Amino acid sequence: MLEVAELPVLYLDNHLLVINKPSGLRSQGDRSGAPTVLSLGKALIKERFNKPGNVYLGLVHRLDAPVSGVMVLARTSKAAARLMQQFRERTVEKVYLALVEGELEGSGTWEDFIAPARDHMRLVPEDHPFGKRAVLHWQALMTRNGLTLMRLVPETGRKHQIRVQLAFRGYPILGDRRYRARRWLAPGQMALHAWKLALTHPTRRERMQWTAPVPSFWDEAFRVRVDRLLAYLEASGPEGIR
Repeated sequence: MLEVAELPVLYLDNHLLVINKPSGLRSQGDRSGAPTVLSLGKALIKERFNKPGNVYLGLVHRLDAPVSGVMVLARTSKAAARLMQQFRERTVEKVYLALVEGELEGSGTWEDFIAPARDHMRLVPEDHPFGKRAVLHWQALMTRNGLTLMRLVPETGRKHQIRVQLAFRGYPILGDRRYRARRWLAPGQMALHAWKLALTHPTRRERMQWTAPVPSFWDEAFRVRVDRLLAYLEASGPEGIR
Protein backbone atom coordinates (compact mmCIF):
# COMPACT_ATOMS: atom_id res chain seq x y z
CA MET A 1 0.00 0.00 0.00
CA LEU A 2 1.38 3.42 -0.97
CA GLU A 3 2.39 5.88 1.73
CA VAL A 4 2.48 9.69 1.59
CA ALA A 5 6.26 9.63 1.21
CA GLU A 6 5.87 7.58 -1.98
CA LEU A 7 3.91 10.31 -3.79
CA PRO A 8 6.57 12.04 -5.94
CA VAL A 9 6.09 15.83 -5.86
CA LEU A 10 7.19 17.77 -8.95
CA TYR A 11 5.97 21.19 -7.79
CA LEU A 12 4.15 22.67 -4.80
CA ASP A 13 3.00 26.21 -3.99
CA ASN A 14 -0.04 27.84 -2.37
CA HIS A 15 -2.22 27.10 -5.41
CA LEU A 16 -0.88 23.94 -7.08
CA LEU A 17 0.30 20.45 -6.24
CA VAL A 18 1.95 18.68 -9.19
CA ILE A 19 2.91 15.02 -8.84
CA ASN A 20 4.32 12.14 -10.85
CA LYS A 21 1.44 9.69 -10.35
CA PRO A 22 2.61 6.10 -9.87
CA SER A 23 1.18 3.42 -12.14
CA GLY A 24 -1.64 1.56 -10.36
CA LEU A 25 -2.81 4.48 -8.19
CA ARG A 26 -6.40 5.65 -8.70
CA SER A 27 -7.10 9.35 -9.11
CA GLN A 28 -10.03 9.26 -6.67
CA GLY A 29 -11.72 6.78 -4.36
CA ASP A 30 -13.86 3.74 -5.03
CA ARG A 31 -15.50 1.12 -2.81
CA SER A 32 -12.19 -0.54 -1.98
CA GLY A 33 -11.05 2.33 0.24
CA ALA A 34 -7.52 2.03 -1.16
CA PRO A 35 -5.20 5.08 -1.21
CA THR A 36 -5.76 7.51 -4.10
CA VAL A 37 -4.10 10.59 -5.54
CA LEU A 38 -6.61 12.73 -3.64
CA SER A 39 -6.24 10.99 -0.27
CA LEU A 40 -2.44 10.87 -0.43
CA GLY A 41 -2.25 14.45 -1.71
CA LYS A 42 -4.39 15.75 1.15
CA ALA A 43 -2.33 13.80 3.67
CA LEU A 44 0.89 15.18 2.17
CA ILE A 45 -0.29 18.79 2.45
CA LYS A 46 -1.58 18.23 5.98
CA GLU A 47 1.76 16.75 7.02
CA ARG A 48 3.99 19.20 5.10
CA PHE A 49 2.25 22.34 6.42
CA ASN A 50 1.02 20.93 9.76
CA LYS A 51 -2.57 21.84 8.86
CA PRO A 52 -5.37 21.01 11.33
CA GLY A 53 -8.79 19.84 10.18
CA ASN A 54 -9.81 19.15 6.60
CA VAL A 55 -7.54 20.01 3.66
CA TYR A 56 -8.91 21.20 0.31
CA LEU A 57 -7.53 19.58 -2.84
CA GLY A 58 -9.32 19.84 -6.16
CA LEU A 59 -9.16 17.16 -8.86
CA VAL A 60 -9.10 19.06 -12.17
CA HIS A 61 -8.20 16.15 -14.49
CA ARG A 62 -7.71 12.40 -14.20
CA LEU A 63 -5.37 9.66 -15.32
CA ASP A 64 -6.56 6.05 -15.57
CA ALA A 65 -5.29 3.98 -12.64
CA PRO A 66 -2.65 2.05 -14.68
CA VAL A 67 -1.35 5.28 -16.28
CA SER A 68 1.56 7.10 -14.66
CA GLY A 69 2.87 10.63 -15.03
CA VAL A 70 2.28 14.34 -14.50
CA MET A 71 -0.91 15.18 -12.69
CA VAL A 72 -1.95 18.65 -11.45
CA LEU A 73 -4.20 19.29 -8.45
CA ALA A 74 -5.60 22.58 -7.16
CA ARG A 75 -5.05 23.74 -3.59
CA THR A 76 -7.84 26.36 -3.71
CA SER A 77 -11.29 26.46 -5.27
CA LYS A 78 -10.30 29.52 -7.34
CA ALA A 79 -7.30 27.65 -8.75
CA ALA A 80 -9.51 24.62 -9.47
CA ALA A 81 -12.02 26.70 -11.46
CA ARG A 82 -9.31 28.38 -13.54
CA LEU A 83 -7.47 25.14 -14.23
CA MET A 84 -10.65 23.32 -15.24
CA GLN A 85 -11.41 26.14 -17.67
CA GLN A 86 -7.99 25.61 -19.29
CA PHE A 87 -8.69 21.89 -19.70
CA ARG A 88 -12.14 22.63 -21.19
CA GLU A 89 -10.68 25.16 -23.63
CA ARG A 90 -7.83 22.74 -24.53
CA THR A 91 -5.08 25.23 -23.75
CA VAL A 92 -3.30 22.66 -21.58
CA GLU A 93 -0.50 20.96 -23.53
CA LYS A 94 -0.21 17.22 -22.84
CA VAL A 95 2.45 14.85 -24.18
CA TYR A 96 2.30 11.12 -23.45
CA LEU A 97 4.80 8.32 -23.97
CA ALA A 98 3.87 4.69 -24.55
CA LEU A 99 5.55 1.35 -25.15
CA VAL A 100 3.36 -0.48 -27.64
CA GLU A 101 3.51 -4.03 -28.95
CA GLY A 102 4.77 -4.30 -32.52
CA GLU A 103 6.99 -2.24 -34.76
CA LEU A 104 5.86 1.14 -36.07
CA GLU A 105 7.80 3.86 -37.90
CA GLY A 106 7.24 7.49 -38.85
CA SER A 107 4.65 9.92 -37.54
CA GLY A 108 1.16 11.11 -38.34
CA THR A 109 -2.32 11.92 -37.08
CA TRP A 110 -5.20 9.52 -36.46
CA GLU A 111 -8.77 10.79 -36.51
CA ASP A 112 -11.46 8.37 -35.34
CA PHE A 113 -14.83 8.20 -33.62
CA ILE A 114 -15.08 6.46 -30.24
CA ALA A 115 -18.10 5.07 -28.42
CA PRO A 116 -18.65 3.00 -25.24
CA ALA A 117 -19.16 -0.78 -25.40
CA ARG A 118 -19.83 -2.42 -22.02
CA ASP A 119 -16.61 -2.09 -19.97
CA HIS A 120 -14.43 -0.58 -22.70
CA MET A 121 -14.42 1.86 -25.60
CA ARG A 122 -14.28 1.08 -29.33
CA LEU A 123 -13.86 2.75 -32.71
CA VAL A 124 -17.15 3.31 -34.56
CA PRO A 125 -18.30 4.84 -37.88
CA GLU A 126 -18.63 8.62 -38.05
CA ASP A 127 -22.45 8.40 -38.12
CA HIS A 128 -22.66 6.28 -34.95
CA PRO A 129 -25.22 7.90 -32.57
CA PHE A 130 -22.84 7.80 -29.59
CA GLY A 131 -19.57 8.30 -31.44
CA LYS A 132 -17.27 11.16 -30.40
CA ARG A 133 -14.44 12.50 -32.53
CA ALA A 134 -10.94 11.59 -31.31
CA VAL A 135 -7.73 13.06 -32.78
CA LEU A 136 -4.28 11.79 -31.85
CA HIS A 137 -0.90 12.98 -33.13
CA TRP A 138 1.79 10.30 -32.93
CA GLN A 139 5.50 9.81 -33.50
CA ALA A 140 7.41 6.51 -33.35
CA LEU A 141 10.73 7.17 -31.58
CA MET A 142 12.46 3.79 -31.45
CA THR A 143 11.79 0.06 -31.87
CA ARG A 144 13.40 -2.52 -29.60
CA ASN A 145 12.57 -5.94 -28.11
CA GLY A 146 9.36 -6.20 -30.15
CA LEU A 147 8.12 -2.87 -28.78
CA THR A 148 7.91 0.68 -30.12
CA LEU A 149 8.47 3.75 -27.96
CA MET A 150 5.93 6.39 -29.04
CA ARG A 151 5.32 10.08 -28.40
CA LEU A 152 1.59 10.84 -28.33
CA VAL A 153 -0.27 14.16 -28.26
CA PRO A 154 -4.06 13.87 -27.94
CA GLU A 155 -5.90 16.81 -29.50
CA THR A 156 -9.13 15.63 -27.88
CA GLY A 157 -9.65 14.09 -24.45
CA ARG A 158 -11.94 11.09 -24.89
CA LYS A 159 -12.13 8.26 -22.37
CA HIS A 160 -9.39 5.66 -23.04
CA GLN A 161 -8.65 7.51 -26.29
CA ILE A 162 -4.95 6.70 -26.63
CA ARG A 163 -5.46 3.10 -25.55
CA VAL A 164 -8.29 2.53 -28.03
CA GLN A 165 -6.71 4.24 -31.03
CA LEU A 166 -3.51 2.22 -30.62
CA ALA A 167 -5.13 -1.14 -29.82
CA PHE A 168 -7.60 -1.08 -32.72
CA ARG A 169 -4.69 -0.53 -35.12
CA GLY A 170 -2.89 -3.59 -33.78
CA TYR A 171 -0.51 -1.78 -31.40
CA PRO A 172 -1.85 -2.35 -27.87
CA ILE A 173 0.01 -0.67 -25.04
CA LEU A 174 2.30 -3.01 -23.12
CA GLY A 175 0.40 -4.34 -20.10
CA ASP A 176 -3.03 -3.06 -21.22
CA ARG A 177 -5.08 -6.16 -20.42
CA ARG A 178 -8.40 -4.47 -21.19
CA TYR A 179 -7.35 -3.73 -24.77
CA ARG A 180 -5.85 -7.12 -25.64
CA ALA A 181 -2.17 -6.66 -24.89
CA ARG A 182 -0.40 -9.98 -25.31
CA ARG A 183 2.46 -9.08 -22.96
CA TRP A 184 1.40 -8.32 -19.42
CA LEU A 185 3.14 -6.48 -16.61
CA ALA A 186 2.54 -6.62 -12.86
CA PRO A 187 -1.12 -6.09 -11.84
CA GLY A 188 -2.07 -2.42 -12.16
CA GLN A 189 0.86 -1.55 -14.43
CA MET A 190 0.70 -0.33 -18.02
CA ALA A 191 3.32 1.40 -20.18
CA LEU A 192 1.42 4.65 -20.80
CA HIS A 193 2.90 7.75 -19.18
CA ALA A 194 1.84 11.41 -19.04
CA TRP A 195 5.34 12.70 -19.75
CA LYS A 196 4.92 16.46 -20.12
CA LEU A 197 2.21 18.92 -19.15
CA ALA A 198 2.15 22.69 -19.67
CA LEU A 199 -0.46 25.17 -18.46
CA THR A 200 -0.88 28.74 -17.22
CA HIS A 201 -0.50 29.27 -13.47
CA PRO A 202 -3.96 30.11 -12.09
CA THR A 203 -2.90 33.30 -10.27
CA ARG A 204 0.45 34.42 -11.73
CA ARG A 205 -0.65 33.86 -15.36
CA GLU A 206 2.80 32.42 -15.99
CA ARG A 207 3.19 29.51 -18.41
CA MET A 208 4.60 26.49 -16.58
CA GLN A 209 5.73 23.04 -17.72
CA TRP A 210 6.60 19.83 -15.91
CA THR A 211 8.21 16.59 -17.06
CA ALA A 212 7.99 13.30 -15.16
CA PRO A 213 10.52 10.45 -15.45
CA VAL A 214 9.06 7.16 -16.69
CA PRO A 215 8.62 4.24 -14.24
CA SER A 216 11.63 1.99 -13.75
CA PHE A 217 9.90 -1.08 -15.20
CA TRP A 218 10.05 0.54 -18.65
CA ASP A 219 13.84 0.10 -18.77
CA GLU A 220 13.62 -3.66 -18.27
CA ALA A 221 10.79 -4.05 -20.80
CA PHE A 222 12.48 -1.93 -23.49
CA ARG A 223 16.03 -3.05 -22.62
CA VAL A 224 17.34 0.51 -22.65
CA ARG A 225 17.44 3.42 -20.17
CA VAL A 226 14.35 5.20 -21.47
CA ASP A 227 14.91 8.56 -19.73
CA ARG A 228 18.49 8.72 -21.06
CA LEU A 229 17.21 7.88 -24.53
CA LEU A 230 14.62 10.66 -24.33
CA ALA A 231 17.23 13.18 -23.19
CA TYR A 232 19.43 12.20 -26.14
CA LEU A 233 16.55 12.48 -28.62
CA GLU A 234 15.50 15.89 -27.28
CA ALA A 235 19.09 17.14 -27.54
CA SER A 236 19.30 15.97 -31.16
CA GLY A 237 16.80 18.64 -32.24
CA PRO A 238 14.00 18.47 -34.83
CA GLU A 239 14.93 14.99 -36.02
CA GLY A 240 14.59 13.63 -32.49
CA ILE A 241 11.44 14.36 -30.49
CA ARG A 242 9.29 16.89 -32.31
